[in-house]
This record gives sequence, C-alpha cells and structure tokens, in this order.
Amino acid sequence: MSDLILTKPLKRGDKKGQVRLIQEWLSLRDEQVAIDGDFGPATEAAVKSFQNGQGLTANGIVDNATFAHLISPMTDVLKPITSTGGETLGELVVAYAKQHLAQHPREVGGQNRGPWVRLYMEGNEGQQWAWCAGFTCFCLKQACELKGVPLPINPSFSCDSLASSAKVNNRFVTKDKAGPGSFFLVRNTATDWTHTGIVIESYAEIFRSIEGNTNDEGSREGYEVCARTRGYKKMDFVKI
Repeated sequence: MSDLILTKPLKRGDKKGQVRLIQEWLSLRDEQVAIDGDFGPATEAAVKSFQNGQGLTANGIVDNATFAHLISPMTDVLKPITSTGGETLGELVVAYAKQHLAQHPREVGGQNRGPWVRLYMEGNEGQQWAWCAGFTCFCLKQACELKGVPLPINPSFSCDSLASSAKVNNRFVTKDKAGPGSFFLVRNTATDWTHTGIVIESYAEIFRSIEGNTNDEGSREGYEVCARTRGYKKMDFVKI
C-alpha cells in the first residue's frame, strides 16, 4: 500500500510525487496547508510545527520517523485487535469499527478524497467514489481475517450489491434479527439502497451505528466516520 511507505525523504523545493500525501496528512493532523503538490515554505512550516508537537527534530524534512508519526492514525487502525478467540464475527466487526472511529477518519482535499478514502476504496477516490460501503466492508474484512473465516457476503462499494449478496446468502433480515456487527441499509425503494453502516447496539426503537461518508446530520455524502443514533424507518439489515 503505497500511502503507507515513504519512497524518499521530502523537503522544501520538492514537487509532486508524495508531496500531496504529506500535505493531506498534515491537514488531517491539524496542520492545515494547501494540498497542491508543492513543498513550499508553508508546507515546511507546517512540518516543523508538527515535528515540534511530536517531540521530533524540527528541521522541516519529512523522513521516515516524521512520516511514521504523520500516518500513525492509519497504522493504528490496521493493527489486529486484541482477541480472546471467543468473539462472534459481529462482535469483531464492532470492535474494528470502534478502532477506526477512534482515529476520526475523514476526507481531505475534496469530496471523497484523501488517504482514508483510498484505504477504504482500494486506492480509488473522487466525487463518484462514495465510500460508506467501502468503510463497512473494510471492517468486515479485518474481522474475518482475524477470525480466520470466509466473508459471509461479497464485499462491494455498492449498497445495492451488498443487498443483493445478502439476499443470495440468506442474510437479508429485518431489525429483529440484526444484532451488533450487522450492516444497516437505508432503503430508497424496494430495489435501491443509498447508504450503509455498522450496527453497534440495537434496541426496540433505535439502534446505534458507526458509519463512513456521513456526518452529524446523517448525510449519505458526508465527510467522515462517525457514530450515530438512528431509527428503523426505511431500514433493511444484513446479518453478519
């Protein structure tokens, strides 16, 4: 995964290459800079500020040590969670979703753009790459890998495809059978679903979720991973 490997140290005067990646991560780490691929004085100053905050030598050069600190939120979410071996697959999906939520994954540099989007969307980004399903399936893949079991449905970037696979595999269920770790699907019509996420807790009238490409208002085209409380109206579920 190239976003996790620094190909060479970067400094003032460098252009293109991984400069944009550095600028993306600086912005994600609260050192807001223009994401233009030009390692100029503003980017250098932001690197120095970040290095100071991390206890690194503030020389303005992005070497392997500085890069590792920059991308640590992503390397943290990629670590296997601590498991007793007795968890259900759904419980592991929830645990991974919480691990991602703790690092506040979000877009940077434009709609559906940035290293988090590329992680969830297998390197793709841009306006057409809505990433709610990508996030949800990424957590499922991590859980299946840890537990050593096959995927219960075919992963997809498409909510409609997730629904179709769930039906084929007898996992398309009502709220009564959807426990923690299940996927919710926001139904537009009987054959069209527009958003998905992970059920964290379920109750009689509401459920709590962690979902990507949303925001505090619950938009299907938001910008971050966040936790929400939702009702059951126009919801279908995929049992995990």
